[in-house]
Parts: sequence; C-alpha cells; structure tokens
Amino acid sequence: MYYPYLPSIISKRRGARTYYYLVESARVDGKPRIVSQQYLGSGEEVAAKLAGQSAGAPVRSQHKEFGALAAVWSVLERLGVASVVDQVAPRRADAALTIGTYIALATTNRVVAPCSKAAFARWWESTAGPRFTKVPVTAVDHRRFWKAMDLLGEDDLAMIEAELGRRIVDEFGLDLSGLILDMTNFATFIDSGNDKAPLAQAGKPSRNASTCA
Repeated sequence: MYYPYLPSIISKRRGARTYYYLVESARVDGKPRIVSQQYLGSGEEVAAKLAGQSAGAPVRSQHKEFGALAAVWSVLERLGVASVVDQVAPRRADAALTIGTYIALATTNRVVAPCSKAAFARWWESTAGPRFTKVPVTAVDHRRFWKAMDLLGEDDLAMIEAELGRRIVDEFGLDLSGLILDMTNFATFIDSGNDKAPLAQAGKPSRNASTCA
C-alpha cells in the first residue's frame, strides 16, 4: 500500500529476497501512480545503513534541476497552454497524458535543456518535474509523445497558434504597432552565378540582419 502525496516505504519481492523502496505517489488522470522511487536495499542493507550512521545523517542525496524548469512551467500554466491545445486536439484513448501536456513538456525542454525526444524521459528524470507536476517519467517516453502528436493537424496548429498569440498579447500587454525580427544567422541559398544580389554571397550567411516593420 502507498499513500498519495506522502512518502512511504514499500517492499518488492525478487525471488527469495525482499527489497525496500522509498516512494512518493500521486493521482495521475484520477489513478494512483508512483511518481518518485528511491531504492533503499534489502532488510539487511537497510539495517546495516541505520546501524552505521548517526541519527539524522543522510545515506545519499539527489540533485534535481528545478529553478529554470519551474519558471518555464509557471509561464505555461499562466497562459493555459495545455488547456488551449486540449480544447482543439482530442486525446488518444490509450495516451498517458493529454496532447496539451505533451506540448507543454516539449516546450519546457526546448527552453531549459533541448534534447532529442529519445532522450526526453532521461532528461525529465534528472529534474524535479515529476515531483511538482505529478507527470511520471514513464509517461514521457518518446513513442508515447509521437503517437500523441499524430493527432495534431495543420488546421489544429493554426487555431492553437491564434489563441495562444491572443493570450500572450493580453497577458503581457504587448504593443503590436511595430515588429522587429532579429535573425542572428540568416542563411540564403542562391545560384552561385547570380550577380543580381550583391549582398547575398553563396556560402556566407548574413549575420545580425534585422527587419523592422
């Protein structure tokens, strides 16, 4: 038995031996799920560790990325990104998370520590995300992510983009009377024999090109 939102110790039988784990559980989609698990050892190992340590001394520590992750997640929640996506795109019946949650997770990763979707679960496990978002590591497997993305069409993306744009403008009071685009590395692809564009040279990207409207 384990208790939602409270750390507890559970045992698992492996052959003739029993091993113990410190776990934290939460409700995910209305069902109890383990979102954090730490191996403690066998009964003998636990007893030996307790006997060899003074009271209150930690056996081990974990260092999880938190600050940047929490900052990005709070902005996404403030804008209601997941809910905007979920209103447009249906959820797969066998999906671990809603499509909006997957989009929010992918956005967070792009901002904090970009990596491939194959490495996404490994990155998520190295952060404090599973603890405060209650999204377990197993739910962010790259295969589950791409299956969810299969339900997003071009029309859906246009609707999501329009609504998020409106919310960003309203939430942050953006002035749309002017637009500045800073392309730090704008590569042009032209015919090497083209002499009509003296500023564009094949193989030499134009840096810090700004466009104002």
